[in-house]
Amino acid sequence: MSDFSIRPVGRVESTLITRADAPRQGDEGAPDAWIVFEEEVRDALADLEVGDAIILISWLDQADRDVLAVRPRDDDTRPVTGVFSTRSPDRPNPLGLHRATVLAVDGLRIQVDNLEAIDGTPIIDVKPVLGDVDER
Repeated sequence: MSDFSIRPVGRVESTLITRADAPRQGDEGAPDAWIVFEEEVRDALADLEVGDAIILISWLDQADRDVLAVRPRDDDTRPVTGVFSTRSPDRPNPLGLHRATVLAVDGLRIQVDNLEAIDGTPIIDVKPVLGDVDER
């Protein structure tokens, strides 16, 4: 396989500072957070609006990339499971997928709800949640 590079388009600003602070999923008590985008992607933000459902794709930069199997949710009663069958942040290529709703848009910043990513997490892409009516 060949290597390739990905560059962040933004970063998370959150009250969550450490991995221990973060809930496992956004709907488990994650706070609202801001995504601050790079100037070079300003035009990509042009059509984001309050109320939009989006998927944030993050690079989980504090993940352990050598982990191939885990006990889901660190629960010793669960069997060891390959990471490709879990949502573990520790994995060979630690991409995070975060479904969120846009709460505010302010220039190069968007506020989203229920984001379990910690402060400083790189955002590598944003995609709309596809619906039945208006798929972009």
